[in-house]
Amino acid sequence: MKLNYKYVRIQGQELAANTMYAKGIFSMCWQLIQNDVMEEEDADLFKEIDGWFAENLPWPPQCRNKEKVVCFFKTENTEEMMKMIRPALWLLEKYNHPYYLVYTNTPGEIVYEDKYQVVVKVSGDLTIEPVQPSWSPEETETTE
Repeated sequence: MKLNYKYVRIQGQELAANTMYAKGIFSMCWQLIQNDVMEEEDADLFKEIDGWFAENLPWPPQCRNKEKVVCFFKTENTEEMMKMIRPALWLLEKYNHPYYLVYTNTPGEIVYEDKYQVVVKVSGDLTIEPVQPSWSPEETETTE
């Protein structure tokens, strides 16, 4: 069975203060540079990658205005973008910075869309729910 997803986001474990949503790949790499973790040669590589995206992707007004939004790439148009972003993934791996590729068809309320990406509104509110009771047979036997 092949699953087809419309959107993908590369994000980390840390939350952005303004959105309370997982930071994206560009924020994670810039943080490594600003914290003097990344070597100068690697920082220059990332700046080239960032420059390519700045030249080739529209900058959504919601991002420019620092609204509570996050971006997802459209999977139908990501081949060239993913080719350009791979070195940034390599940099995250080199500096042992965990990241996730999150694929979805339901990213949330889309407030901006262009050929390559969608921008999704986030509330900034975190909902923390208790862990469901275990359904594991081993735990059921020990609790009876």
